[in-house]
Amino acid sequence: MSEATVQRGRSLSHGQILVVFSGLMLGMLLAALDQTIVATALPTIVGELGGLSHLSWVVTAYLLTATASTPLYGKISDLYGRKIVFQAAIVIFLAGSILAGLSQNMAELIAFRGIQGLGAGGLMVMALAIIGDVVSARERGRYQGYMGAVFAVASVAGPLLGGFFVDNLSWRWVFYINMPIGIVALVVTSSVLRLPFVRRPHKIDVLGSTLLVMAVTSVLLVTVWGGSEYEWASPVIIGLIALAVVATALFIVQERRAEEPVLPLGLFRNSVFRVTSAAGFIIGLTMFGAIVFLPLFLQVVNGVSPTRSGLLLLPLMAGLLVASIGSGRAIVRIGRYRPFPIAGTMVVTIGLYLFTRLDQNTSRLTASLYMVVVGVGIGLVMQVLVLAVQNAVEHRDLGTATSSAAFFRSMGGAFGVAIFGAIFTNRLTAELARLIPGIGTGSVSFDPASLQGSPEQIANLPPPIHDGVIEAFSNAIHGVFVWALPFAVVAIVLSLMLKEIPLREHAHVGWEEAEIEAGLALEPAVAPEYAPELVGDGGDSPTERPRAR
Repeated sequence: MSEATVQRGRSLSHGQILVVFSGLMLGMLLAALDQTIVATALPTIVGELGGLSHLSWVVTAYLLTATASTPLYGKISDLYGRKIVFQAAIVIFLAGSILAGLSQNMAELIAFRGIQGLGAGGLMVMALAIIGDVVSARERGRYQGYMGAVFAVASVAGPLLGGFFVDNLSWRWVFYINMPIGIVALVVTSSVLRLPFVRRPHKIDVLGSTLLVMAVTSVLLVTVWGGSEYEWASPVIIGLIALAVVATALFIVQERRAEEPVLPLGLFRNSVFRVTSAAGFIIGLTMFGAIVFLPLFLQVVNGVSPTRSGLLLLPLMAGLLVASIGSGRAIVRIGRYRPFPIAGTMVVTIGLYLFTRLDQNTSRLTASLYMVVVGVGIGLVMQVLVLAVQNAVEHRDLGTATSSAAFFRSMGGAFGVAIFGAIFTNRLTAELARLIPGIGTGSVSFDPASLQGSPEQIANLPPPIHDGVIEAFSNAIHGVFVWALPFAVVAIVLSLMLKEIPLREHAHVGWEEAEIEAGLALEPAVAPEYAPELVGDGGDSPTERPRAR
């Protein structure tokens, strides 16, 4: 291959990459939006479909299938190619969306939300993996801000859109809105996204995939059900823990012998993969587990509406967005990534400490400044860990490594919600008993357990009881942030262990020199009208354009 071929093949212009990104970001928007848009519509959905006791499963079903399927998408895309898997995830997500909108009872809605989750598990992972294909590690930071923008927009727009549809159309439009976005994403990816894919003999690790799904589902059910639906010592929880242990052990045995393991255990010999996986888990546990209580603080302690509480989180999203863009551009300039997770975890720790100072007397300005600090910390960490692991593995494992990073972060978030949820509930019960002595004697006529999701009920309480409940919630949420601090310190230690590897100067797409010289057919990175011409293999006559699949 001539030097000219290499130089032209490895570089897509900023404009060409933005065309590819438009389709990827639409896919990510689908998954990010559906994490938040449903929340404000849930009371109305329950009012029409019934099934109040199964309300949490509308969210849990989505979480379960999305998390369990995440590692599978990475491996399947390594075997079959990113584009077809990304588009399949969009189709699955859209099928689940339209079925969810047509649901006639709560059981159907929960089942169809599970189908949505199956698609969502692939949307974000494939977007990140494709970014790893078309942009070099050194240049990838330039585009991290766009991903941060998608999450920031979805986090704010989700609750607002959900409330708008419920008030003006129907809760079913919470799901139907995905259709036009998904169709545009399919059109864009079909027309402009072409990725190199070398066909090679392979065999899907069906047994390993099944065991992984069993283990993940069991663990997530333990975190969701333990202490709420079932006692921690109940046969159901103990049985799920046993199933998780057995399935994990069998999964490890299977991965050692599988020809194409769904999660190659050899990746754990890579120190960057080990550290980023552990750091992603702890950061997911700390950040998502603690920050999920911010809207509850705003709604209950500060007395704002659910929609307004979403708007009040804008400072956190702004900090995340600015730090994500800034760190990305800095990485491009200096060519190093290790300082940013270290700084980010330290900033997050400081932000969580500031959160411990929140109470019913904290001004909105002060709370907003605290949120900016935490947002900046998150923006310095999250995408940089993905960049580090993508830079540290071979291209054939890029999809698996990317999906593993998302998987461990999601698992950490699930554990965090469960751990901090248990801390919050226990602390709230103790604080209510201390501050409102009438509870438990029959002189106070409300159920403390019913207050957690009912800001309206709290607002209508008699003044003395209302003040006690507000203080109890404030103290309980304070306890959550206090317990999050040790985990944040662990994240700092892990980030200090992250090894600095020189960032690759080239993207995988257009740099498949060995495969082209071997005569293997590839796809160009983008459709012909967007891609640079391939000039030849060192001879006088140009070669044919690689076949597009």
